[in-house]
Amino acid sequence: MPTYYFVAKSLKGEEKRDKLEAKNERELAKILREKGFILLRAEIEEKKKPEIFKISLPFFNRVSLVEKLMFTRNLKVMISAGVPLTRAIYTIAEVVKTKRFKKVLFEIVQKIEKGESFSKSLSYFPSIFSELFVSCIKTGEESGTLEESLEILTEQMEREHEIKSKIIGALLYPSVIISVLIVIAILMLTIVVPKLEKVFEELNVELPATTRFVIALGNFFHNFWYLLPFLILALISFFKTILKTESGKKIFYAFLLKIPIFSPLIKKSNCAFFTRNLSSLILAGLPLVKSLEIISKGIGNIYYQNSLKEALKRVKKGEKLSEILKKYPDLYPPLVIQMLAIGEETGETATVLKKLSKFYEEEIDNTTKALTSIIEPLIMVVIGVMIGFFAISMIQPMYSMLGGLK
Repeated sequence: MPTYYFVAKSLKGEEKRDKLEAKNERELAKILREKGFILLRAEIEEKKKPEIFKISLPFFNRVSLVEKLMFTRNLKVMISAGVPLTRAIYTIAEVVKTKRFKKVLFEIVQKIEKGESFSKSLSYFPSIFSELFVSCIKTGEESGTLEESLEILTEQMEREHEIKSKIIGALLYPSVIISVLIVIAILMLTIVVPKLEKVFEELNVELPATTRFVIALGNFFHNFWYLLPFLILALISFFKTILKTESGKKIFYAFLLKIPIFSPLIKKSNCAFFTRNLSSLILAGLPLVKSLEIISKGIGNIYYQNSLKEALKRVKKGEKLSEILKKYPDLYPPLVIQMLAIGEETGETATVLKKLSKFYEEEIDNTTKALTSIIEPLIMVVIGVMIGFFAISMIQPMYSMLGGLK
């Protein structure tokens, strides 16, 4: 029998939200009526497939940043209007499109109605609600400023979404061009090169090393094209496995931090993440030590992560954060250190960091705009080199043959 999430009301006006097994909605209404409740709304719980047929597709199951932003923003508006928390979450859940997120929100409502706090209910779903999100909500609950905490989280996610959109927008054009270029190169290798190889065999021409390389590559793609998807998957799996190791992460992020074009963007993005989140957590009422602990877990780059873990240990001993981060000039620009020091001296660390995060967000915007104009000519150079290499490799044997005829 299917399980229904339902909303019902008693004759006294008491509202009940829960889940119950029934053959259909009519039977569900009958069961509730016998208990003194009238069914208002019902929705079938998504059935779990047997484990033997279960295929994990995390990309399709993930809850996007936009969905979490809309949830937080709408929840803040409804709570400001005086709507009870459970009713607000349930109302939002009804209009959520992602099945997984809808189910999670219904479960959160049930946990709250059973007596658990909102923050505790959120903590059961760490893949959706980060530790930073849960900590802000917890602080808001304890201090009676949940609305302000939701406002801080909304603003934080809006900035994060803007930055991600700008970076993706800057990288979209070169990614499309490179992808098309790879497809064309594979088509040339599988269709054109084998035909030219037959011509060279008939002419009995001695082939240079570059031509032999192109022909061998063409034959591989022509004869084993069906292995290409498996090779791509194997390559992706290999990189994912490597990036799970400490040494793999260090090599990868060290490489990213040294690429001339992308390095400034990466540093600005990490500094914006650090200053924005630290500001949000301090404004939400969390102590500096707890804030650093949360950010060190949330930041992706292992070098920034390690620097914050080290800072966390030394801040506990009474050292100033600005003095600790001075030892990482390759990660934190002088502006971050100076502004942080001013904030520590004046007691306005959160305000200073918030202004600094806005500065870096503007810098990211300018960098992404400049990045597009820099990448375009570089792509043209790469395309020219590839076409030139292919053309020379294929034409050189013909010139050699013509030279021999003379």
